[in-house]
Amino acid sequence: QVQLVESGGGLVQAGGSLRLSCAASGRTFSSNAMGWFRQAPGKEREFVATIRWSGGNTYYADSVKGRFTISRGIGKNTVYLQMNSLKPEDTAVYSCAARSRIYYSDYVLRPPEYDYWGQGTQVTVSS
Repeated sequence: QVQLVESGGGLVQAGGSLRLSCAASGRTFSSNAMGWFRQAPGKEREFVATIRWSGGNTYYADSVKGRFTISRGIGKNTVYLQMNSLKPEDTAVYSCAARSRIYYSDYVLRPPEYDYWGQGTQVTVSS
């Protein structure tokens, strides 16, 4: 059983910053990609950012480009999301995901393409 656990969420004022962490535990596996998604109340889950494990290439949603940074941890299967210049519209539950299956596209962008998911952490940005 693989578990992904997120941490670092909370309440922050607009313009502030938060750093989310995601670590895997349980059965050993190797990520080929990890990503962050978010879901606001009444809305569908949306892609935020992804990182290709081999090479470290990253890709972002237009809505967060230039403000958010995804990075790999030193430990295997650990990923971070540095969120700067936060806006009220960034308020959502943020979940990390990992893909262990090999893939041949440039990036893994859709939820069904991921194999493991965390429970999510709440991020609330006040105006």
